[in-house]
Amino acid sequence: MERTGLYAGTFDPITNGHLDVLEAAARMCDRIVVAIGIHPGKKPLFDADERKTMIEKATASIARAYKVKVETITFDGLVINAAKKSKATLLIRGLRDSTDFDYEMQMSGMNGEMAAAIQTIFIPATPPTRHITGTLVRQIAAMGGDVSKFVPDFVAKKLAAQYAKTK
Repeated sequence: MERTGLYAGTFDPITNGHLDVLEAAARMCDRIVVAIGIHPGKKPLFDADERKTMIEKATASIARAYKVKVETITFDGLVINAAKKSKATLLIRGLRDSTDFDYEMQMSGMNGEMAAAIQTIFIPATPPTRHITGTLVRQIAAMGGDVSKFVPDFVAKKLAAQYAKTK
C-alpha cells in the first residue's frame, strides 16, 4: 500500500522550516501532497499559482533524493477533506514549540474523529529551522532585510521583487 502524506499550510512563502518537515516526511512516505490552503478572508503575498510554482521548485531535490512523489494542490475547505480526496493515509504536521503542539493535538483529535483511518504524524522542527515562520520572513523582507537564511535563494529573490513592486 502506498503511504501518502498530506502536508497542509499557506506556504506564503515556502520556508526552510517547511522544507525541513518535508524532508523528514519524505523518509516515511511514498507520496507527499503539499496542500496550499486558500482562505477567502486572508490576502496572501503570493497568489496560489506562485506558491505552487515555488513549492514545486523547492521540493524537486527532496523528491529526487528520497525517490518520493511530491504533488502540490490547493484546497479551500477542511484539511481532512483534502486528505481524503488525495487518498492520504497520513497528515503531516510540523511542530516548532509547545504552542504548536497544543494546537496540533486538538486538531489531531478533531481530524481523528472525522477520519479515523488518517493518522496525524508530528514532525519536530530541527534546531536550525525551529524559529522560522512565514510571517516573520515576510516582515523581514518587507523591511528590506536579508531572508536568505530562512528560505531558498530563489524565494528570497521573489520576496525582494514582490516588495519592490509595493514601494
